Amino acid sequence: MNLSFAPMEGLSYAEYRRIHARLFPGVDQYCAPFLAPDGQGKVKTSALKDLLPEKNADLRLVPQILCNSAGAFLALSRELEAMGYREVDLNAGCPSGTVVPKHKGAGMLLDHRSLDAFLEEVFSRTGLSVSVKTRLGLSGPEEFPAVLEIYNRYPLSELTVHARTRDGLYQSTPDLNAFALAMEASKAPLRYNGNILSPAHAASVIARFPTLERLMVGRGAMANPALFRVLKGGEKLEKEELQAFLEALFAAYLDGGIGEHFSLNRMKELWYYVHNMFPGAERELKRINKARTKEDYRDAVRALFASGRFDPEACFPGAMPR
Repeated sequence: MNLSFAPMEGLSYAEYRRIHARLFPGVDQYCAPFLAPDGQGKVKTSALKDLLPEKNADLRLVPQILCNSAGAFLALSRELEAMGYREVDLNAGCPSGTVVPKHKGAGMLLDHRSLDAFLEEVFSRTGLSVSVKTRLGLSGPEEFPAVLEIYNRYPLSELTVHARTRDGLYQSTPDLNAFALAMEASKAPLRYNGNILSPAHAASVIARFPTLERLMVGRGAMANPALFRVLKGGEKLEKEELQAFLEALFAAYLDGGIGEHFSLNRMKELWYYVHNMFPGAERELKRINKARTKEDYRDAVRALFASGRFDPEACFPGAMPR
């Protein structure tokens, strides 16, 4: 099984990817958090720095672009190509309310003619491999056949299908009946995404589609950084290695010049997912969330790990794909 780490905005940046790959091998491909270029294809210098080859050594990393202008997509693609990248991914799945009304992310699925024209211009003018991460549609899975027909007109290097509509956000149950159409008809290599929160979730998808060879995992891996290892038959997460991972990540943020305040915020965002492995530890977790200095944060984390409240099998609530 080929496993891809989903792009997690605000979380899966270079420091995270580097430390995760060192401590928890098993990821075949990391997809970077999306770049959102302006009309000329320009992005902040800091965003490109996250993709510098020296920051991502020994990783297979695919940059992702969020935009609805083929010209901007191509301009940024050329810049990424100059950095050494040979593949870029189009984000046609982000469901954010600040993105969709601009016809970006899942908003690209609002207008099939525009989506088709975008892809036609991109594929006629680029020498890079282009993959797409998409939703089923805006509001109903009945939209997906027309969306898939458009994708099938172009030589996508890969099609990742998040098996929800935009309106389903991240709360609805992924629709495996709709994904079945992609399994039958997609001309591009296909990757499944949606609610792979545990080995049981992955097993339910593979049981339905035994020939499926590619999965993308996001929130489940944020909750349990060893999930990729477990999915490939490795050992379950140990408390000590989780503690070492979190400390290595926090130290990397601080040493990287991000600043104490922003480093704390990044760690607290990660704890939104990780905390599920500590059932009954509400008091200790609240201490982490209230920490305002690195010393207070580290003291709170040590207290949590000393509490004995650790269950690596726990994951946050999420319906099994159906």
